[in-house]
Amino acid sequence: MRPRLLVSLIAALTIVPATLVATPAVALAPPGGGTLTAKVFATREGLVGWKTANGHKITKRDWFAALPSWRGLSDRGEGDKSVRVCHDGNDRCVFLPVWDVGPWNTKDDYWDDDRHMWEKLPRGKPQAQAAYQDDHNDGEDEFGREVLNPAGIDIADGAFWDGLDLDDNDWVHVTFLWTGEGDRGVVDTDDGEWLRVRSAPKVKAALRGGAGEYAQVPIRCQVKGDKVKGTVRTTDLWNRVGDGIYLSHAYVRLLDGAKPRKC
Repeated sequence: MRPRLLVSLIAALTIVPATLVATPAVALAPPGGGTLTAKVFATREGLVGWKTANGHKITKRDWFAALPSWRGLSDRGEGDKSVRVCHDGNDRCVFLPVWDVGPWNTKDDYWDDDRHMWEKLPRGKPQAQAAYQDDHNDGEDEFGREVLNPAGIDIADGAFWDGLDLDDNDWVHVTFLWTGEGDRGVVDTDDGEWLRVRSAPKVKAALRGGAGEYAQVPIRCQVKGDKVKGTVRTTDLWNRVGDGIYLSHAYVRLLDGAKPRKC
């Protein structure tokens, strides 16, 4: 449980400005299989050199996410539980496998209709946020600690700094990709390197974020662009993985049954 306690410590040491208290929880179900998106407060994980809940050793500028329930955890080297995290302020998005448990709680699957704990809270609202903003559970988490920020997701340093281009904790929109349907692919860079997400199917198009290795990405459709030699194949196909964001199919393995359409 050591990684869980350390993640909790990081959350406890992060103080949130009072102006953030009024930010409401938002849960949306956009087109595409009913996939849940929620507006939550994100904190940077840190903890380089320590191990996550699934046994992954955290590296400098790593790429993964942590959610406050064991039910949202992927096995090490897997990404069946993956999230898309987007920041409105700079139009950046990252796709990340969930490899740790936290912040604050370990049984708060707030993305689920049938929550493990705190079943009276609305879907999409983390218990830590309710405790911080609304004094839920007397302002404490499941362990009886005073909740000092409303964090509902932790983001590893590389995704936080390089992908989302954040320099401080902030509100983000998190899409829980396993809660919906549609074609999916798995990012395979073969060396732990993150895959750049672009504003167009071109290698020199504006950077719009990135995807961590093993992350599952939703493939809305495919379009031809610059040819890329990757770890999976050499191809000029690019996957559209969101509104105006693309990543090269050269680094993506399709999941069984996936048959992406042309854009």
